[in-house]
Amino acid sequence: MKLFCTKKEGQPRKKMGCFGKTLIGFVIFCLICGLIGKSLGDILTTPKTELEANTVYRINLAGELVECAAESSPIDAVMTEISNKNITTQIGLDDLLSNIALAKNNENILGIYLFGGELSVAPASAKALRDALVDFKESGKFIIAYSDTYSQTNYYIASVADKICLNTVGSVAWNGMSAQKMYFTNIMKNIGIEMQILKVGTFKSAVEPYFRTSMSAEDRKQTEQYINGIWDEIKSAVAQSRQLTIEQLEAYADEFMSVQPHNKYVNYGLVDTLVYVQDMDTILRQLTNTEDYKILSHNKMTNVERATSNAKDKVAVIYAEGQIYDGGDNGISDTEMIKTINKIHKDKDVKAVVLRVNSPGGSANASEQIWHAISTLQAKGLPVVVSMGDYAASGGYYISCLANYIYAEPTTLTGSIGIFGTIPNLKKIREKVGLDIDAVYTNKHSNLEYNMTLQGMNSEEYAIMQAMVERGYELFTYRCAEGRGMSQDSIKTIGEGRVWLGKDAVEIGLVDELGNIDSAIKKAAELAELEDYKLTYYPEKKDPIMEILEMFDTTTPEEKLLIQIREFASKPRIMTLMPEVTIQ
Repeated sequence: MKLFCTKKEGQPRKKMGCFGKTLIGFVIFCLICGLIGKSLGDILTTPKTELEANTVYRINLAGELVECAAESSPIDAVMTEISNKNITTQIGLDDLLSNIALAKNNENILGIYLFGGELSVAPASAKALRDALVDFKESGKFIIAYSDTYSQTNYYIASVADKICLNTVGSVAWNGMSAQKMYFTNIMKNIGIEMQILKVGTFKSAVEPYFRTSMSAEDRKQTEQYINGIWDEIKSAVAQSRQLTIEQLEAYADEFMSVQPHNKYVNYGLVDTLVYVQDMDTILRQLTNTEDYKILSHNKMTNVERATSNAKDKVAVIYAEGQIYDGGDNGISDTEMIKTINKIHKDKDVKAVVLRVNSPGGSANASEQIWHAISTLQAKGLPVVVSMGDYAASGGYYISCLANYIYAEPTTLTGSIGIFGTIPNLKKIREKVGLDIDAVYTNKHSNLEYNMTLQGMNSEEYAIMQAMVERGYELFTYRCAEGRGMSQDSIKTIGEGRVWLGKDAVEIGLVDELGNIDSAIKKAAELAELEDYKLTYYPEKKDPIMEILEMFDTTTPEEKLLIQIREFASKPRIMTLMPEVTIQ
């Protein structure tokens, strides 16, 4: 078919038919899509970084530290270089630990530069990062830190540096620790919603914000214990690195250092020098002993090619991060976790499994489903070792308890072996708007599901629901007792919904040993009697396109708070969840 014809002399050009026009349009569309696809592919295909001599690895202590972040793309690298800041909102702890280990052993890396910002990170992850930096210093290479202002967590991490630099008009937050909890009881009362609470566990305080206006004595006790335990860890580490005494650091915290004169930071030994950021170039030239040093960003360091093992045997590392849900694609989904475990079942080369848990808990039903899926790995003969991150509490402990061996960080929050249910009573709000309801039913409690939310439970109905929650607690404590080789009564004694620090959990038998994820991997290989193995990670990291799309999430903190209230007030739920607390 000729789409274009040469006009004959004296003959009018014929008009092109609809089919011809459509075909041309389709061809042009395909060409454009191809060009766009190639361009986007080129942009999102991350080139490998070649390490050059005299390089300094820069870690920007900004953004949110998560267990495992999405793959970085050249877009991140370009924007980082333009802005001199790491624009990636999430930084993977796994990438940081891997990069620091690589930097320690690569002769092209002269040192590490910890650069400003404010990193959102929980205590256990902060310790894991700091421990990696301490290990790096064994190489004899330098670590230097600079910031306009140091948050307390950033200062804890940066205190490992050989030299701490602060902006001449900057500040250091060394103020001690506090824990705040928000209580929604009066808000919900004003709206016309009463939460009917079912729970087992004296210390199970996750539901207190919905029927109290302040901490119970039990919740205050456990919160004070783990806050003081975390503060002791931070003080001890800073005291050792900065050659200060615990008494000095306590006295400084009592002064609320955030607002003290700048010279005090140097006089007190918290920082070494006050400089402008432009002065860091001179300091780095002195440390590297060269005028031609190079700065390598975290994103580029992550893209340095690693040596890969040719071993056939594998240790599978499963990341379980976030709240536990029935289905869905947020946090730890039982359906997605089961799919992941089924993939491992099909891989005959997997000889051991490490479950990295960083979860405050969630759905009791989903926790049981995940527990069972993990048990099938052990039934297959695969040893399972748990590595606890910032949290492995309530449902997070539920899915951990059957492991062959459990590691935790000293400041991991774990335990919270308890269960609760929340049922909203909408009677008052229904009466306010004038909504009347009538019903017919065949049996005594046929209408219970509607009564308990639209009318409120009577004593008999409450007893029925409480019995269900208590059965859930019996199953939970039975699972823990079976997994830990303890009696159920012993588990109940240390349970009651109480939250424990990792270092205390070792003493009471909930955890086997203090250690990080590397410790867990080595133990898994040991239990599987592996000498040569490679690691495979689940789930796979998000691709850059999905990460870009998620950047357009414009949900405000206020909207997220309302969503949280709505979730608790929406329907009856049986949960294994630790109390939500903001630690500063």
